[in-house]
Amino acid sequence: EREKLLQGASTLVGVWLIYLGVLWVVSHRQPEQQVAMGQANCMHAICYTVDRVEEVPGFPVKENVRLVRVVVQVANRGKEEAREQVKAYLLDAQGRRWEPSLGVSGNPLNSRVLAGGTMVSEPVFRLAENATGLRMVLTHGRWSRQWLVIGDPESWGHRLRVMVLDR
Repeated sequence: EREKLLQGASTLVGVWLIYLGVLWVVSHRQPEQQVAMGQANCMHAICYTVDRVEEVPGFPVKENVRLVRVVVQVANRGKEEAREQVKAYLLDAQGRRWEPSLGVSGNPLNSRVLAGGTMVSEPVFRLAENATGLRMVLTHGRWSRQWLVIGDPESWGHRLRVMVLDR
């Protein structure tokens, strides 16, 4: 019994190591995926399309800070009401990460959308004045089920799928 258990455990560990090795190789060989404004970034049945990016006018903010609103169309291409548990953040050309300002954003990106329906989400981000080359990243979070899927943009070691925000 003990030999069978050790043999089974070593086989399981070996299979996991091979799988993780393949995941690592595939993840590091694929380039960063870029989605242009106006093109859909789909996750299962829900698709996100950036319509425009605009400065929030007349909002009192501190010196050297600006607010940027990203207008996103969220469409459900499925046959049932659905939603994705996604979070968004912006990256700039310097690699800095900017989280959304929750108090001034509209509909959340992870709201329910009726089958065949669309919704507009307008997350607002607080950025430094010198933030350029903005790209939006949609993610399910650090420990989502996609983390171990070979070829998924959110898998371990994979380069990000970014939505380029032309400004």
